[in-house]
Amino acid sequence: MIFSLLVQESAVGRQSSHAAYRFACALLARGHTLYRVFFFADGVHNSSALNCAASGEADLPALWQQLATEHGVDLVSCVSSALRRGIVDEREAARHALGAASLRQGFELSGLGQLVEASIRSDRIVDFGG
Repeated sequence: MIFSLLVQESAVGRQSSHAAYRFACALLARGHTLYRVFFFADGVHNSSALNCAASGEADLPALWQQLATEHGVDLVSCVSSALRRGIVDEREAARHALGAASLRQGFELSGLGQLVEASIRSDRIVDFGG
């Protein structure tokens, strides 16, 4: 079965992002396919390169990165949500005359069309934090 995930809450202060990550690992371990993880609203904080986990805490954005690298999972952050929260890639940083990008490597910024495409290509979309 092909799954995509919608993550709508930050990696900090809420458990839904952690639950989404654990769910992703479990479905991959059972032989399912994870097509895309779409980060929306506060969920885009998972894609910030400026997040630093406190000592003894899981670095959830780094875990998402590792999952994507190992399993070829597409990690997409909603561009509108990301811009509102100060998360920009190189292109958006240049367009808005900002000094640097803040999007974590392995993630991409894109619009809601990517979520629509994921819903078409996937058998199930699972929403975390909505």
